Amino acid sequence: MIRPVLLASAAALALAACSEPAPREAAELDTPAPSRETLTDAGLYQAPQTPWEALEPFYAQLDYTPPVAPAGPPLPGADIALSSIAFGSCNTADRELPILQTIAAEDHDLFMYVGDNVYGDARAYDATLPELRGAYQALADRPEFQALRAALPMLATWDDHDYGMNDLGVDFAFKGFAETLFLDFWRAPADDERRGRPGIYESRTFGPEGQRTQIILLDTRYFRSGLTPTDERGAPGKERYLPSTDPDQDMLGEAQWAWLEEQLSQPADLRLLVSSIQVHAEGHGWEAWRTMPLERTRLYDLIGETSANGVVIVSGDRHSSGLYVRQDVAPYPLYEITSSALNMSFADENNEPGPHRIGEMYAPVNFGVIGIDWEGGELALQIKDEAGAVVREQRVALDSIGAQ
Repeated sequence: MIRPVLLASAAALALAACSEPAPREAAELDTPAPSRETLTDAGLYQAPQTPWEALEPFYAQLDYTPPVAPAGPPLPGADIALSSIAFGSCNTADRELPILQTIAAEDHDLFMYVGDNVYGDARAYDATLPELRGAYQALADRPEFQALRAALPMLATWDDHDYGMNDLGVDFAFKGFAETLFLDFWRAPADDERRGRPGIYESRTFGPEGQRTQIILLDTRYFRSGLTPTDERGAPGKERYLPSTDPDQDMLGEAQWAWLEEQLSQPADLRLLVSSIQVHAEGHGWEAWRTMPLERTRLYDLIGETSANGVVIVSGDRHSSGLYVRQDVAPYPLYEITSSALNMSFADENNEPGPHRIGEMYAPVNFGVIGIDWEGGELALQIKDEAGAVVREQRVALDSIGAQ
């Protein structure tokens, strides 16, 4: 349900912003503006039904220069078997990023930004998202990011701080423009399917038969319902949100759910299911799939119903890292690796309860690595520190998760 205050705010901001568009000299990307039919079948004008629909005419005439990441190497070809995938989350350009240079110096097939890739919250609630545009430009200008970008191909999804507002989901009025900025920054081509539909979810498959790695990047922001506030703010395990069995709450939206079912039905030998927020974790009251247990069960059930072999979950968000496994939700042990943060660590240790966690969490700055030994039949899920040393690791036989 769209909150009336957001509708009113969006309309007011659109009117105000239209009178004074942000100037630019020339656009760096020729990206077509979003459009929507405004006439019904009977030829009658249909008023916008949502804030983002109401803002489309404003964005269509907005004059601005989109921030764009430096060009990087292309993704591996579809016939190239992947052997090492690095990833990370929680990355601000307002601080130094030496860990990116560590990653750039290692031998990986690609790097995945799994959310909070910049911190550009729309604190002014300005429809032109100056904070988000500035944060993207600041990242593009960081020499550490430029080094990583030059060294490794990249995939990316977003979380709340590069979506545009802390903890927000479907109700964010400026999400359409945030999506345009995301796609422009990451150099999505004009014919990218994400430019023709809401949401930034995508899937890629690499490698020949027998060594196929499918990477599914979910969008846990654009369609996600509001969360259930805690009744005891700050209490351990109830810090911000409580689990809710409200059947109307939704994590992915029906279009993305249908798409995910199709992707999980595709042939693959190993599947990395990337969720910006944690799936298995139970020991905290921050954002996670645990806040919508019916949706999490739907995800688990979908893995079984599609007979999707070799699924491993990859996540970020938490400003702390950890390894997790559940034996009771899929036809095989379902592992999850969380890596956070690249340079936004807030503690030296994190001792939250972890009924599904393997060992202790690691709170200092870190990045994750998924190593794939196809010949040896083994997967290495690793958390590495700023210097590249392995600080947490779980070895997984590929055949134990149906990956071969």
